[in-house]
Amino acid sequence: MSVFKIRGGKKLKGEIIPQGAKNEALQILSAVLLTSEPVTIHNIPNIVDVNKLIDLIGDLGCKVEKLGAESYRFTAASVNTQFLETENYRKKAAALRGSVMLLGPILARFGKASIPKPGGDKIGRRRLDTHFIGFQKLGAKFNFDSAEHLFHIDASELKGSYMLLDEASVTGTANIIMAAVLAKGTTTIYNAACEPYLQQLCLMLNRMGAKISGIGSNLITIQGVDKLGGTEHTLLPDMIEIGSFIGLAAMTQSEITIKNCRIDMLGIIPEIFRRLGIKMEFRGDDIHIPSQERYEIETFIDGSILTIADAPWPGFTPDLLSIVLVVATQAKGTVLIHQKMFESRLFFVDKLIDMGAQIILCDPHRATVIGLERRQSLRGIKMASPDIRAGVSLLIAALSANGVSEISNIDQIDRGYQNIDSRLKALGADIERTN
Repeated sequence: MSVFKIRGGKKLKGEIIPQGAKNEALQILSAVLLTSEPVTIHNIPNIVDVNKLIDLIGDLGCKVEKLGAESYRFTAASVNTQFLETENYRKKAAALRGSVMLLGPILARFGKASIPKPGGDKIGRRRLDTHFIGFQKLGAKFNFDSAEHLFHIDASELKGSYMLLDEASVTGTANIIMAAVLAKGTTTIYNAACEPYLQQLCLMLNRMGAKISGIGSNLITIQGVDKLGGTEHTLLPDMIEIGSFIGLAAMTQSEITIKNCRIDMLGIIPEIFRRLGIKMEFRGDDIHIPSQERYEIETFIDGSILTIADAPWPGFTPDLLSIVLVVATQAKGTVLIHQKMFESRLFFVDKLIDMGAQIILCDPHRATVIGLERRQSLRGIKMASPDIRAGVSLLIAALSANGVSEISNIDQIDRGYQNIDSRLKALGADIERTN
């Protein structure tokens, strides 16, 4: 198992380019199975979760050609659905939560599928009900084999339907859309997710010949078509990486320029960091964060303590709450972090408390951070990464801390961040990967 050894307390400086968006990649890559024609995808991040999905797509019989460091061409002219019944598929799919995104395209094009209960981060319950109920409303029939922990799905006659989703699930909405584009008739999805990554998926599918309207809203209408063609698509930069780098600059008092950010697609993210007191400048499509010795958390207009909570888009993404929490530890002021969606995602704060942070974990969903205002630095400790986002949050804390920190289980970080150690070294970070 690999470990990061970090000597903290160094100011960083330079430019960094965010990777392609992980969460968009998992949707877009799954969509290549909807057509027999070639689909070329650019700006694909070289990270564990994405590489595992590409491997699975290849195992299904899709021709995978690597055109460059971040570009692939996929041709799913011959797909072997029998692979879904193999032990190899079950093992690989169970280890990757993103494998659930293959369901919609496979059901739409081939009428049947099987999938084990997917894996992923240990951040609490993550229901698949939205996916499955949506498929059922389109006419799919489910059978759960409890002995094999395997779902068998018959979708031989998918028909358009009206549905009101029980939650605005991004992956659920994407999966249902991919199933509906080849269903007969019209599908209407209300309370649909409308994240930029989902907008990207819909725009790509329309270029392939789908008929999707309402893109960017929570009311999506899909008119089913008989077949889809090939296309070319470029992934957005990863908004979670961009937010992580903003937090990194603030915590380490560094001057960093984040290049090619697609600022128009970041929504409320820059504003939330500004409310923590972090200064930034938009220079074209780049974000420049100047070196800042102090930053002060805003209060609400009536003077009460600021609360930052996650919410469906265009609200604040839950994937950045861990970063916000870490950044607040050295701010002036107090903030309540409310993680509504996942009940275990704040449990990494015990590591920050061991480092000297002042945090009260109110319950599994809420933590109050009392900023140290740099009166004392965090101190280096040994710790383990519990999930992707918490892992990077601990990495940012370690880079700002006095002394040496060690972070184990960094495979979790590698699942979502491409070559993070070498990219941070280029900014001047003292970070070493060891076994």
